[in-house]
Amino acid sequence: MLRLVNIEVKYHEVILVLQGVSMDLMEGKVVCLLGANGAGKSTTLKAISGVLRAEEGKVTDGLIEFLGQRIDRLDAEKISKLGIHHVMEGRRVLEHLTAEENLKAGAMGRKDRKIKDDIERVYEYFPRIRQLRKRTAGYFSGGEQQILVIGRALMARPRVLLLDEPSLGLSPLLVEEIFSVLKRIHDENGMSMFLVEQNAMFALKISQYGYVLKNGRVVLEGDTKELTENEDVKEFYLGLSDRNQPRRHMRDQAQLEKEKMAVKK
Repeated sequence: MLRLVNIEVKYHEVILVLQGVSMDLMEGKVVCLLGANGAGKSTTLKAISGVLRAEEGKVTDGLIEFLGQRIDRLDAEKISKLGIHHVMEGRRVLEHLTAEENLKAGAMGRKDRKIKDDIERVYEYFPRIRQLRKRTAGYFSGGEQQILVIGRALMARPRVLLLDEPSLGLSPLLVEEIFSVLKRIHDENGMSMFLVEQNAMFALKISQYGYVLKNGRVVLEGDTKELTENEDVKEFYLGLSDRNQPRRHMRDQAQLEKEKMAVKK
């Protein structure tokens, strides 16, 4: 459905952020991206959605395909019309509009008559938005703004939802609620999602496959069961390492391949 093939991304034509990154998102699946700050996770989503250009970034090598069409040379508006919608980090609500007006803005460009039905569906997923529907979004709490931008993205009926740090800065209870709703949305609608998330435990719970990025490269990938049981993931992202063992370091993919070849010999 969505393929990244050996992409390289540079900012200002000189700052190399992603190097030879390849990923796949199958239709109806949730894929998570794990990694430390600065690993290239958000840049990966921006490369997919086409918003790199607004930040002087560019895919300088490789390609990105969606449903067989190359999209890395398209602008963000055209990519959005294809059905890829990006919930960016930072809770970018339309501050001077009400919650309901924000939701209607998410449906701009739609010509069907089911917008009211979809607003009701968002209210069902997030009852708090119903309570706030006539209030100005700029006065909402961080958590309220986060569920609003997710709801606004759903109004576009996306084929693929890109989510960048939906739990950032939120209370544990609200984080649990948001991930519960995201799982419900996926289960009920079969919506494909690319999820960037620091809270690896929640990300792995709702995903079927995951990639670990380090310094702009994919250093580990696998289904979520494999990743959850991986000792590096346990230590660096789940906090489940054995304290009696010496601290390990994430190895790059090339080293892992060398070790596999040595075992086979």
